[in-house]
Amino acid sequence: MNSNLYAGCCGAYCRTCKPFLDRACKGCKIGFDTGERNINNAKCKIKLCCFRDKNLDTCADCTEIETCNILSEWYSKDGYKYRKYKEAVYYIRKNGYENFFEIADKWKNAYGKYQ
Repeated sequence: MNSNLYAGCCGAYCRTCKPFLDRACKGCKIGFDTGERNINNAKCKIKLCCFRDKNLDTCADCTEIETCNILSEWYSKDGYKYRKYKEAVYYIRKNGYENFFEIADKWKNAYGKYQ
């Protein structure tokens, strides 16, 4: 399986997220990649734009990341996690998926520190 499926389009990391591990969440993309789940039924604007429309692994791969209204609305929400998701996307953009996963696999949540 493509390990990039465990990185949410917005920057959340599935493999250490408690709801994902408890099977309460299927993650951002798992099942959509195989057709098991219908992507057109997804409600997340980020997922629809990134994964369905642009066929990208995450928003880190998007050339419009700096000007995207969908992302800027999402990342401007109140809450620590939104800032951490944004940090993840920009980390991936700068350092690549392999480096991101090496760090993210040590997290205890869908986001964490980069040290």
